[in-house]
Amino acid sequence: MARIPKESGNLPADTTSFVGRGKEVSRLRQLLGRTRLVTLTGPGGMGKSRLALRVAAQVRRSFPDGAWLVDLASVEKEELLEHTVLAALEPGHDMGRRPLDTLTDFLDGKRLLLVLDNCEHLLKGCALLVHGLLASAPGLHVVATSRQALGVAGEHLLTVSPLSAPDPDDPGQDATAGQSEALRLFAERAAAALGEHAPSEFSRAAALICHRLDGIPLAIELAAARMRVLTCEQILDRLDDRFALLTGGSRAALPRRQTMRAAVDWSFDLCGPREQLLWARLSVFPGSFDLEAVERVGTGEGLSVDEVLDAVTGLVDKSVLSREGDDLRARYRMLETLRQYGRGRLGERGEAGEVPRRHRDHYRNLVLLAEAEWFSGRQTVWFARLRQERANLRAALDFCLSHSGQARAGLEMAGALWSHRLGAGSLEEERHWLARMLASDSTPSPARVKALWADGWMALLRGDIASAHARLTECRIMADSLGDPLAKAHVEQFDGLIALFRDDFARAAPLFESALHQYRTHGNLGDVWSTLFLLSLSCCLSADSRTAVLCQESLALCEAHDAQWSRAFALWVSGLRLWLAGDIAQAVGALREGLGVAGATDNRLALAQCLEVLAWAQAGAGQYAEGAELLGAADSVWKQVGATLPGVGRLWRHRTECKTSLLQALGHARFAARVRAGAAFTTELAVARAQGRPVPGPGAARAPDSALTPREAAVAQLVAQGLTDKQIAAQLVITPRTAQGHVHRTLAKLGVTSRTQIAIWVREQTPRS
Repeated sequence: MARIPKESGNLPADTTSFVGRGKEVSRLRQLLGRTRLVTLTGPGGMGKSRLALRVAAQVRRSFPDGAWLVDLASVEKEELLEHTVLAALEPGHDMGRRPLDTLTDFLDGKRLLLVLDNCEHLLKGCALLVHGLLASAPGLHVVATSRQALGVAGEHLLTVSPLSAPDPDDPGQDATAGQSEALRLFAERAAAALGEHAPSEFSRAAALICHRLDGIPLAIELAAARMRVLTCEQILDRLDDRFALLTGGSRAALPRRQTMRAAVDWSFDLCGPREQLLWARLSVFPGSFDLEAVERVGTGEGLSVDEVLDAVTGLVDKSVLSREGDDLRARYRMLETLRQYGRGRLGERGEAGEVPRRHRDHYRNLVLLAEAEWFSGRQTVWFARLRQERANLRAALDFCLSHSGQARAGLEMAGALWSHRLGAGSLEEERHWLARMLASDSTPSPARVKALWADGWMALLRGDIASAHARLTECRIMADSLGDPLAKAHVEQFDGLIALFRDDFARAAPLFESALHQYRTHGNLGDVWSTLFLLSLSCCLSADSRTAVLCQESLALCEAHDAQWSRAFALWVSGLRLWLAGDIAQAVGALREGLGVAGATDNRLALAQCLEVLAWAQAGAGQYAEGAELLGAADSVWKQVGATLPGVGRLWRHRTECKTSLLQALGHARFAARVRAGAAFTTELAVARAQGRPVPGPGAARAPDSALTPREAAVAQLVAQGLTDKQIAAQLVITPRTAQGHVHRTLAKLGVTSRTQIAIWVREQTPRS
């Protein structure tokens, strides 16, 4: 058979610009250099076909016998597969022979790239065909696109993720929004639609459109086409009904590529009945979720617990769900576009009321369990888990507000969450939910007493004494009417806390003692410890002779139950006691230990408290520059927490004295400079400074003090460049899961909580000219 001419093939020419995908293009080219079968997977509309054709065109010179496209989208039966491939490669082939024999002869001795596009609906047939051809034609390379892996030996998968889109919750992205691939695609397609009327740059609304559309290229192109008749703001307003809005694609495209609904319908039809059912039910999750949540919320008529794992596996395989999470607990997520589609299907099934209720019940039970296990060795685990579940908790609380008869459950949830908000930097949000829940149900109940008590705590930490006092008054009246001893203990502890914040220690201590007695009789261990801690603080500030014993008892209780998050507070009050007693060396030791525990458990309130008192101690010891830096670092953390600094009046007086002494020693200019330097510290650098370890000055090349491995250091550099976990994986030739693990370990070692903070840390390590 004659050899195909060099650079032959049937790849179509581009008719629109190719935007972004630099990492994916590079990764696919690398894979084609070392393997013979690569399958591009991902949800519909993600641009798998376009990426495959782009790379095929780039590498065509490496294949003397050409790069050939076989589009299987319109092929409905597997028995037509071989004929379709033959028709693309050799239109005039002998119809009298078996097509597989003809294909095998045709490919014999050739080096050729075959792009099999849209394999998902013919998965078994494609797998058998590709396996047979690769075995008989050593020079054949195949790039397949499919919403699910073919499952052939030697297959390498490359997941095509959404385009990078600006995150409206990250203020740092405003300046870099123009680098967003999704926004660039929107701008180019909108400019093409508008012609000479296209604006020179697009508004923030355009960035929000890209974010709301999950960075899905097809959805973005369809939205941009609407710019012919709508503004960006009008498009954004209509995205809640995106499947009606996102229509009107190219008339030359297949029907399923002309509207977003058709593209997702195609994915839905590829799923089995149980997978379709689970897709609809999982649409109630606004954030990520774990398998336990799927089993609690997704099961019921048509799907048993025993069938869940297979259904989840199917949805992951078909790119409906993406897997994320750490090595300890896998989590799953659904793109918002797929989620909205699922909500529509849920409504069609008549389950739009029942499944959200199951979702609320699951997270209510989770919150109550977290509260019950709050003072235990699982304390830090629960803090981390509830942070992961924040989006689901918001949805559960919103369900309680939007459905009649559910306010009491909402009060229970919001009241139970208070302890997990302390130190987490979300006091204002917790008060928002508590206020709404309290307004929704004024019926006297233990749940309402608890919610009033929790909101009073938050108000005091925010410096809102008036609101706290109003909550106390209502709390006392309601507790008296209920005759509940636990409610009475809440009132007395609350009353003592207000007295403590007013420096009325003579009143605070007896109230704490009475509440402590009642908690020991009727309450749980967490209530006992928190009251013991407050009593020790009150005695500490009033120079009560019982202080040392109480501090030791508070610390011993934490250690006995391995409650490390609480232990950071106990170490702080112990350090404060020693500092007030003039035992500076012992005080610094306790505070530094508390700082280490607070950093390891992400207890930002205790972190701020320890930094604060260490600043006073260093200033008193003549370490003025260090004291000013620690004061600046404490300021920064107080703001993150959302609490007033440092809360109790007597402590505020000590801060004022510290600031006065530092101003006298350093002068206004040097003091302000050192405070600014401390405020710019990452958590890791602040802890290093407070613990007496060297911290590089501004402009110096900072040696990492975090023991990052070379791989983690490389990951940190890529995070600083704005790469996602999947993009990092492609760059370093590792799996996305491995990349994610490196990112989590880097966050932990640096003592930071966000990718933005990693980027700041990287910049701090870079020598400046």
